[in-house]
Amino acid sequence: MAIRTQQSISGFIATDPQLTTTENGDARFYARFGQENYHKDPDGSFTKLEPSFSNLVLYRATAERAYERFTKGDNFVAEGYAHEYSYTRDGQQIEGEEFVAKKIGHDTARTRYDVDRTPRRSGVTAEHESTTREQNRAFDPPQARSAADAPVLGR
Repeated sequence: MAIRTQQSISGFIATDPQLTTTENGDARFYARFGQENYHKDPDGSFTKLEPSFSNLVLYRATAERAYERFTKGDNFVAEGYAHEYSYTRDGQQIEGEEFVAKKIGHDTARTRYDVDRTPRRSGVTAEHESTTREQNRAFDPPQARSAADAPVLGR
């Protein structure tokens, strides 16, 4: 049996996520995301370049869960596909590209977190248990890093 593959991206959430609804009433998560870029120098070191930015969208239940769990600055890995779009606004043609994520998670190489392995259940009971679990869980805010703690690139 062949391995099923899809496109993927990794990056960081660059703007505050927005949760809206589509014309069909489906939940839609939107955020700008950034990807760090580096140039390999002749001596083998790397020089950090300006990040590149694009749009990230998710739909339905995945959008709602992502909106609850992601905030500006979070590092992530997502699976999905690139989608080119164009539309007309105020008589002007607008074209662009976005990444439509079907699955998304925090980047384990850059994020500290705990895993809740409690099986999910469907219906109101699961929603209540999830809310209760979130309310009872201690929140460990992100650690502020000083300039001395930041990694030095290109040395």
